[in-house]
Amino acid sequence: MPVICPTRAMERWTVRIDGTEAVFSCAPLVEDHTAARALPRVWAGRGLGVADVDLPGLVAALGEVMKAPAYWRGRTPGSHQTGTAWSEPRRDPEDGFVYLSGPCGDDTGGAGYRPVYSFSIGVATLRDLRIRLTAYHHAS
Repeated sequence: MPVICPTRAMERWTVRIDGTEAVFSCAPLVEDHTAARALPRVWAGRGLGVADVDLPGLVAALGEVMKAPAYWRGRTPGSHQTGTAWSEPRRDPEDGFVYLSGPCGDDTGGAGYRPVYSFSIGVATLRDLRIRLTAYHHAS
């Protein structure tokens, strides 16, 4: 499993590529005693939520993954399937998170977003996610 060398721009994010999946991990904030408030949130198979402050690091991590040869090996011809695109990001002003519907993690049948330390995203959909988050970040 290739591990992407962290950059300063990635901030709290680390990522590795496992075949056709990229596994993202977000280190908890040391000073945050309630890690669940700062961790990414995943609705398994349905969506992703990321704190506003962590968006630039995630976008940087996505960019680093897309530079890796393992990313291009994982993007087999026809691997970007219709219906796997990410939604437009929306910010929840109450919790300071940005949410997107999309193929994040394995669908476990559970309902709602849950705080997680790591989650997987198919490499075939990373480009779409990066485009949407970059556009959102520059517009806000």
